[in-house]
Amino acid sequence: MRKFFLFHLAFLLLSVTSTHALSQQSNYLLGDGDVIKLTVYDHADLSTTGRINADGTLMLPLIGKISISGLTISQTTEEIARQLADGYIISPQVSVFVEEFRSQKTVIMGQVTKPGLFELSGKVTLLELVSKAGGMTKDAGDRAIIKRRIEEQGEEKVLTIDLKRLIEEGDTSLNVQILDGDSVYISKAGLFYITGEVRKPDAYKYEEGSTIIKVISKAGGFTDKAAKGKVRLIRKIDGVEQVSENADMHEPVLPDDVIVIPESFF
Repeated sequence: MRKFFLFHLAFLLLSVTSTHALSQQSNYLLGDGDVIKLTVYDHADLSTTGRINADGTLMLPLIGKISISGLTISQTTEEIARQLADGYIISPQVSVFVEEFRSQKTVIMGQVTKPGLFELSGKVTLLELVSKAGGMTKDAGDRAIIKRRIEEQGEEKVLTIDLKRLIEEGDTSLNVQILDGDSVYISKAGLFYITGEVRKPDAYKYEEGSTIIKVISKAGGFTDKAAKGKVRLIRKIDGVEQVSENADMHEPVLPDDVIVIPESFF
């Protein structure tokens, strides 16, 4: 019984994976460099595999050169079937499958393990691209910047994605699809510094909503020698260093802030 259950589960997983892969292929826009396999039912002599040329065309038996760049798999299938039916084969049953995806690419830079150029095999989301790039580094911030070309308008669109909402809060609406030519940048987190009489003085990664009392807790709390009522906040404003003595413990902390916990002498 257990073996039957495992076999059935494996079959279901395989079916879901296959359906997802076919769905990705059906939505994929063909382009130069893609390798496609064409089969025509009951006409083995027409089956062929070829790479789409730089001009977006492909040479096929009987038909000759056909332009398919920018078409989906289903559109390509319909177009080939239409041309074969035009004086060659009665009601041709055509199947088109992408064997190699080559035409769509994106660049991801910034705080990922393996920044660089990646090919887009079908539909790829932001999180899938980050995964392909080895995941985010420990210094990654809370923002992803996507620069996207709008060909029809001849301009560039910039998308800002809140990674904290996407990853920690599960807002999947932010897990956008990455398109051909997109440039993705994972920002570096800002740092603040806490020194003096705390148990773990160090540089810490900035998180939105941080306050002095919260970051002191993150740093392990006060030591027994701490002058708890004399916390200093050092902040640069327009390049000028400003010091707040006896800072409010609920004061928001900003990137590059320095929090100093002095020693009590009493």
